Amino acid sequence: MTRLHLFDLDGTLMRGSAAAVEISRQLGVSAEIAELERDFLLRGMAPDEFAVRARELWGELTEDHVAAAFAGAPWLSGIEEVWADIRSRGEYCAVISLSPDFFVQRLLAWGAHAAHGSRWPAVPFLEPVERAGILNASAKVKIADRLCEEFGLIRSDCVAYGDSMSDAEIFAAVPLSVAVNADHHVSDLAVLTYRGGDLREPYELVQSRR
Repeated sequence: MTRLHLFDLDGTLMRGSAAAVEISRQLGVSAEIAELERDFLLRGMAPDEFAVRARELWGELTEDHVAAAFAGAPWLSGIEEVWADIRSRGEYCAVISLSPDFFVQRLLAWGAHAAHGSRWPAVPFLEPVERAGILNASAKVKIADRLCEEFGLIRSDCVAYGDSMSDAEIFAAVPLSVAVNADHHVSDLAVLTYRGGDLREPYELVQSRR
């Protein structure tokens, strides 16, 4: 059976942090992004509004900042090993995240077949964020459907790994879901639950469900 493994990034592949947090740390605006995160998680700020306001904080962002943020992020162990095993089985792995595409797409080098993030202007920024290009929870399901079509699969072939409310819709759309260090928004929705720092462990749980 061929599967498509769909991974969230913030809080899932990256434990206890997010792309926006790591980028902001490089720019010295951690307190400001923390306030935006609270508005997003607790007060219902829309993803596109979060992006527009984050863009205001990141006016001095360079590729060096992005590279440093990516390199210093608290990634789970075993990501490349898991994706290599997925590929060796003739299966597919993809990342779908609300975070900026210029950060998410760096995961292609680790072995993901696809990496989709919100569409942001190129770094360094010369243009504003276009709200229409910012992903939301529903967009994750639409992208998953496009990937299924591309790889000749259907939703029942998918496994979703996520941690928060932005993953609730995709958890509801596929038959096998894994809550990875998740909050209450998805922990009760998931088929499998994992807490820890090594992606190989929840992946083994998935393999045991064949």
